[in-house]
Amino acid sequence: MAKRKIKKAVLAYSGGLDTSIILKWLQDEYECEVVTFTADLGQGEEVEPARQKALDMGIKPENIFILDLREEFVKDFVFPMFRANAIYEGEYLLGTSIARPLISKKQIEIAQQTGADAVSHGATGKGNDQVRFELGYLGLNPDIAVIAPWREWDLNSREKLLSYAKEHGIEISKKHMDENGNPKASPYSMDANLLHISYEGLHLENPAAEPEDDMWLWTNSPEEAPDEAEYITITYKKGDPIAINGEAMSPATLLKTLNDYGNKHGIGRIDIVENRYVGMKARGCYETPGGTIMLKAHRAIESITLDREEAHLKDELMPKYAKLIYNGYWWSPERKMMQAAIDATQETVNGEVKLKLYKGNVIVVGRNSDESLYSEAHSTFEEDEVYNQADAEGFIRLNALRFIIEGKKQPERIASLIKNNEE
Repeated sequence: MAKRKIKKAVLAYSGGLDTSIILKWLQDEYECEVVTFTADLGQGEEVEPARQKALDMGIKPENIFILDLREEFVKDFVFPMFRANAIYEGEYLLGTSIARPLISKKQIEIAQQTGADAVSHGATGKGNDQVRFELGYLGLNPDIAVIAPWREWDLNSREKLLSYAKEHGIEISKKHMDENGNPKASPYSMDANLLHISYEGLHLENPAAEPEDDMWLWTNSPEEAPDEAEYITITYKKGDPIAINGEAMSPATLLKTLNDYGNKHGIGRIDIVENRYVGMKARGCYETPGGTIMLKAHRAIESITLDREEAHLKDELMPKYAKLIYNGYWWSPERKMMQAAIDATQETVNGEVKLKLYKGNVIVVGRNSDESLYSEAHSTFEEDEVYNQADAEGFIRLNALRFIIEGKKQPERIASLIKNNEE
């Protein structure tokens, strides 16, 4: 019996086993009409087969939505995040996190379009994605009902899911069965989009175990990457990359091209233990080839176009900004406030960055901008006519004035500092 009366629910639907089971479960448990939404975020798999799978499960043609969101994903979500140089806990480039607010937004839009009173997702009750999806739903429509099957049903094992699928005639992919037709351990839990691919579970649940070589699906290993370095130039306009090697590209095409370079040269693999918002630590491996290149290049062009204090303040804001995205607060007032401040710094972030790609490394070898703040006349170690080195004495003494006063007023404190240091 349904726990509450739902008329129509919009399901984030991949066409895979789990979301197909959820689709049937919604029909049976809530006795509601189901609308399926499948997003093409550049995950590298065909999304159109989800249409036939939905039709086979009784979904009306007008209730099947398959949307190509690649350009919107990169332009309106990935690029703004990279303007902030966002990175979570020093390593994670937030590839899964940044996709969730777009999916949430489209589900709410489709719910409004179809008159649905609920939305549903396939995230488990242990992970971050349930939080990200639902904060997005409720931030954009506070009246929407949310159905999270993994927090409600008792299908809490792979065997139970496969048994449910068999019982209800749901197609089971061969990858979920052994040669005798029996359930087998599922592949790594993976999430892919144009920015990254992630791996969790199985062998990786032991944080001391090295990832298996055949786990990585995108990148060459650095050992097998080309022995010859490759040079590329990225052009920036207002903080966003717009061209590679002088060729203008759309946002999605540009990121795809950088992925190709990164995959070739073994760039963007990480293996981390991260702190999930729900409380536990989790080990994950990620491939973010194009994003790793973009982060390095963006910081390089900022290094010559941003004022010192502007750049330093951005770096202080970044961990907070990254944490907001990781925890699912993309649609929050504070993230939008921080985004406005970050974007204001990007007006002069224009120019070119030259990079050398070699065996897992992204090496900045040049940067150039018509709005560069770098002054060779001031920075040179040779003779110059613009900087009076004698001025530095007054600058230093003024900055040391509080130390000088303290040393004269409290000499015993200075003596104790020296003594403690010697000990």
